[in-house]
Amino acid sequence: MTQLPQREPVLRTFPMPKDLNAAGDVFGGWIMAHVDIAGAIPAARRARGRIVTVAVNSLVFREPMFNSDLVSFYAQVTKEGTTSMTVEVEVYAERDPANPKIVKVTEATLIYVAIDGSGKKRPLPPL
Repeated sequence: MTQLPQREPVLRTFPMPKDLNAAGDVFGGWIMAHVDIAGAIPAARRARGRIVTVAVNSLVFREPMFNSDLVSFYAQVTKEGTTSMTVEVEVYAERDPANPKIVKVTEATLIYVAIDGSGKKRPLPPL
């Protein structure tokens, strides 16, 4: 039985009917956009300022997502360079309130870069 991670999600939401694809499942593009938002939260905190997404190294859809799912996004910085950070994102769906079930639906690895006010790379600040 899958369980939610023992930390706070960075983002939690319900997909809405407008977020469905032609088959009635949540559109993959909606999930991708929210994965990027979730990954940007710890990246911006670590950078203490502006960041940009420079790569999505992997994005795996493990299970379909439905419009009745409560979706939780967990993200953390797992690697740092001089200006860049690798962020791992895991996405879980809580479904069927009458018979609760948690499913890991997506996982992704993204890279963000800290930038200054003019859009140029800048070093990450010391911890």
